[in-house]
Amino acid sequence: MRAHYLQHVPFEGLGSIEPWLVENGFTVNATRLFAGEKLPAAEGVDFLIVMGGPMSVNDEQQHPWLVAEKNFIGEMVAMGRPVLGICLGAQLIASAMGAPVYQNPRKEIGWFPVRGFSPGDNNVFSFPPSTTVFHWHGETFDLPSGATLLAESDACRNQAFQIGPSVIGLQFHLETTRQSAEAMIENCASELVPAPYVQSSEEILVASPERYRAINALMADILSYLSPR
Repeated sequence: MRAHYLQHVPFEGLGSIEPWLVENGFTVNATRLFAGEKLPAAEGVDFLIVMGGPMSVNDEQQHPWLVAEKNFIGEMVAMGRPVLGICLGAQLIASAMGAPVYQNPRKEIGWFPVRGFSPGDNNVFSFPPSTTVFHWHGETFDLPSGATLLAESDACRNQAFQIGPSVIGLQFHLETTRQSAEAMIENCASELVPAPYVQSSEEILVASPERYRAINALMADILSYLSPR
């Protein structure tokens, strides 16, 4: 099986996703859009993962590759291939499916809980009723047509959604490791302006190893759910 990820900045990589893919027999390739790399043929991708980044999906003038990327995501969804979007990646899925993406009233950066829904549908991924996850986002989106809301938080209503059996978007970062959290702080520290849902770097990095293991385990559950069968 062939997994492919779209990377928008050097410091937001796969995190805990990469060892899971390797252990489960995937070959892993990437398009580093920030470096001008070209998108692959959709037919050659069995599982698409769209990573995060500090830009907006609306920044098409500054980043012209966003247009082609959204078209590619839409093509993968139309083909029925599994697609996972994380933070910017979730916003890109929403935009590719025709939903607006815009500033959320509050930035959400750090460790905050999300509440999962249980739609009672075996074809929809079920999140825990409450779990603390890692956030780093300032924008949100309307749910795409036909999407099911999977999770919400106090700061942001649309935290996770699913389209059909094989597309999931997450506003938050379940792939985060201690190393990737440090990299985001190093590169985006200017965003850590005190606010109700913005933690300091010290508050972020005090998280225990158990907290990282918990979110990485939940990410593994989502990857297993989406994996081509």
